[in-house]
Amino acid sequence: MTPAVAAPAKPRPGWIPFAWFGLLVAGCYAPVLAALAAQWAGDADMGHGFFVPVIAGFIVWQRRGELLAIKPRPNLWGLVLVIWGGAQLILATLGVELFLARTAFIITLIGAVWLLRGTETLKKVAFPLFLLFFMVPIPQLLYTRITFPLQILASKLADGALQIIGIPVLRDGNILNLPNQQLSVVEACSGIRSLLSLTFLALVYGYFFEKKPWVRVTLFFATVPIAIVANGGRVTLTGIMTQVKPELAEGFFHESTGWVIFMIALAILVLFHRILVRATKLLAAGRT
Repeated sequence: MTPAVAAPAKPRPGWIPFAWFGLLVAGCYAPVLAALAAQWAGDADMGHGFFVPVIAGFIVWQRRGELLAIKPRPNLWGLVLVIWGGAQLILATLGVELFLARTAFIITLIGAVWLLRGTETLKKVAFPLFLLFFMVPIPQLLYTRITFPLQILASKLADGALQIIGIPVLRDGNILNLPNQQLSVVEACSGIRSLLSLTFLALVYGYFFEKKPWVRVTLFFATVPIAIVANGGRVTLTGIMTQVKPELAEGFFHESTGWVIFMIALAILVLFHRILVRATKLLAAGRT
């Protein structure tokens, strides 16, 4: 009789340690993530927050074949990031600093990928990991510094547009005095909401529909003037509506115009991309 040969041990899937580590990280950051999700639900400026981890996860899922083909090469520099993230969470919790506590989660997640899977895997998932920063609201101090200039700019644009179409208006800072109504361009009308959402969508749109890095970067920066002009158009439209029926400047109708203007801004971004692609092809054809 020949002795039985023991079957070779089946290798454990490389994602199991990462899954366990992910559960531990999620448990440590559960209070932070719960509060973050609550802000997404209650803060109109962060309505896109729910979509950020979904889209980032979808991109990783799309690349799962490439990622599984990479041999894990653990890198101890990832442990440095994990410790950094943990220390930042502790300090942020003691100092009641929400922004630092929330970004600590992303830093820890980046460190976990680097530690367990290595540099090559980290490079492959760098973009979806970067997208996660868009799910974190910007610090209140920076938010205030951005919104007030945007309020003034939207007021100026609306002032000029209303006078061009023949509606008399007297602007005092961010307040527009119209014949039938006084219109105040508050923080909610500053355009920061559409700017944050549009920049995130520009990155995602560029990833899925454009291969040239310079075009992606151009689309990203183009969101700033597009969002500013679109918001100025929204304030102008609100000013026109107040002359028809003052009640239209508030409530559901006013909120719905925000969605309409945002969709128009998104359409302008797509059109701008098409123009860039067309211009690039014409230039290339002219050189040949």
